[in-house]
Amino acid sequence: MAKILHLSCSPRPDSESSAGARVFLDSFRQVRPDWDLDVVDLWRERMPEFSGPIAEAKYARMNGQAFNDTQRDSFAEAERMALRFSLADRVLISTPMWNFSIPYKLKQWLDVIVQPGLTFRFDPSQGYLPLLKDRPTLVILASGSDFATGMNRGRIDMATPYLRDILRFIGIDNVRFVPIGPTTGPRQPIDAARDRAHRRLAAMAANF
Repeated sequence: MAKILHLSCSPRPDSESSAGARVFLDSFRQVRPDWDLDVVDLWRERMPEFSGPIAEAKYARMNGQAFNDTQRDSFAEAERMALRFSLADRVLISTPMWNFSIPYKLKQWLDVIVQPGLTFRFDPSQGYLPLLKDRPTLVILASGSDFATGMNRGRIDMATPYLRDILRFIGIDNVRFVPIGPTTGPRQPIDAARDRAHRRLAAMAANF
């Protein structure tokens, strides 16, 4: 069965990024009712801390060394997480922007799955090479301000370029972004930004 994976990165179920994801998925289900939905809630899922045996396993692999039993068991968690992601035919990431970048839970998830032999490899003659096949990916990014016209105009949105580059590093080039912002301040701009984003998301779902 075809599968869409939803990486849910907000701790608040009523957040703007979560609401945008619901709009998109409701429209997506109408077009593809037979698809399986796999929700990865980063605030409910257990993720390993990247220290101790799992970190040792990474460097053992990079140095061409065999895992010991503890390293093997620990690295298996990263393998399961990466496999779950790699099996998705479509990917939806809904996330808030925190301090101009991404929530630490999303960064932790990426730090766990972006591993040599799992999502990329290194070739001495070619450098770093991705291991995942490309697939349509949508990022819903909600921010307190509108970076195009609001008070943060001219400041750096570090979330968008980071997510675009790290996904490309592992093989995901077909990535589109839908910003939602501002999400704080006067009511009229918030409502207008939400309505604009939701209409765009509903339309995109038909061809995703």
